[in-house]
Amino acid sequence: MASSALNVWSVENPTFRAYAFYSGVLVIKMLGMVFLIGRQRFAKNVFMNPEDKLDKNSKVLPGGDPDVERPRRAHLNDLENIPAFWVAGLLYCLTNPAPALALNLFRAYTGARIMHTIVYAVVPLPQPSRAIAWAVGYGITIYMAVTTVMHFA
Repeated sequence: MASSALNVWSVENPTFRAYAFYSGVLVIKMLGMVFLIGRQRFAKNVFMNPEDKLDKNSKVLPGGDPDVERPRRAHLNDLENIPAFWVAGLLYCLTNPAPALALNLFRAYTGARIMHTIVYAVVPLPQPSRAIAWAVGYGITIYMAVTTVMHFA
């Protein structure tokens, strides 16, 4: 039993390997959001705090600028959803799922989160585009969590 549990966390395990890869992609994606927010702040010359002003022409808008707030809200959405995926995905690896299924779940989740960012913060599209991208990722996270609970119940 102990040796099989150790194998779950091995890079030789294709499920764990896929989980690690797509988790890394999601980290890079989340860190990239900071640049989207910063780009908008500097393009609009709008900052949240007086000490952040670059010059006397910079504006301080504590409520935020709509063009800055859009990528910031997309980033907050990542912060609300991706950590749950990381936990659910890591525990899902312990259920010894079919590697092809796990790979496709991890791929679909990552693709959905990237699409969510694109349609929310890069090229805003009307609903339901953002809702669909969010729901795909949310559904995958629920599926993995429920599968894990049922496996260990």
